[in-house]
Amino acid sequence: MKLAQSKHLDPRLRGDDSITHNSMSPPLIVILGPTACGKTKLAVQLAKKFNGEIVSADSRQVYRGLNIGTGKDLNEYNLPGKKIPYHLIDVVDPKKSFSLAEYQKKAYQAINEILERKKLPFLVGGTGFYIKAITEGIILSSAKPDHNLRKELESMSNEYRLRILKKLDPEILEQIDTANPRRVIRAIEICKQTNQKLSQFQAKSQKINRPRYAALILGLTYPIDEIRKRIKKRLEERLKQGLIEEVQELHKNGLSWKRLIDFGLEYRYISYFLKKEIPYDAMLERLIIANGQLAKKQMTWFKKDTQVKWIHDEKEAEKLIDEHISS
Repeated sequence: MKLAQSKHLDPRLRGDDSITHNSMSPPLIVILGPTACGKTKLAVQLAKKFNGEIVSADSRQVYRGLNIGTGKDLNEYNLPGKKIPYHLIDVVDPKKSFSLAEYQKKAYQAINEILERKKLPFLVGGTGFYIKAITEGIILSSAKPDHNLRKELESMSNEYRLRILKKLDPEILEQIDTANPRRVIRAIEICKQTNQKLSQFQAKSQKINRPRYAALILGLTYPIDEIRKRIKKRLEERLKQGLIEEVQELHKNGLSWKRLIDFGLEYRYISYFLKKEIPYDAMLERLIIANGQLAKKQMTWFKKDTQVKWIHDEKEAEKLIDEHISS
């Protein structure tokens, strides 16, 4: 990758606190990886070193009030003597839906504003579709919401919805979070409205995608056994922080059990527990298993992307970023 005047991208080479970029291929650093691998912590340290700001690529952190369960950890952005700016966290009412197209639009806007401030944007998260929508400039379906269809699908079990989607588009089952009812319903909606497989639409759109940024994609991970340990430890910490109370408060403030369950993982199983549908021990066990399954699915998704450069620590990331912004 060659950027015009790219030697000016590194503020340490300029001796000041700004970053310039070629308007045709401005730089973007992506930090991705499975759940519980420490992406935010790493990204904050890198943003400090390279004078950057962070754009979240997490499909649940966009919602206000979903704090402990989504691991926003906003205190991590406060470093000694410096607060790292973040974007696309707490931007949506949890009672409202938020589409991939809306995310893409807001993320483009946030990244462009960061670049206009002559800062280096970091896109950070584990939601594969969110990241791909930005790094590949994916053209998204214009299919409008079909509220009658959504109401019908919402009355079904997720297992039954998956059977419907499998008939419409079996390939897409490998590409979306099948445990997330909103993703499954949207996929069915697009297939039915367009009379086209969503997977085929995405494959065609990728041929004419126009990436807006020169992205360096860094992947952070651990062996699956280590991730499971980290998941268990993180869950214990979140419960001590008041995770169950957070779910109770969200329900008290008007979020239905159904809506909470739709958010998945912690919100789903704690809702089951609070509704007395499962005991506490079963809730813990299912949460650990579900998070482990999510981590494996995320890794399967990310491993397919040959652009990802897998790193083990901050020093390795710094070297790659240095090379990227000075090449």
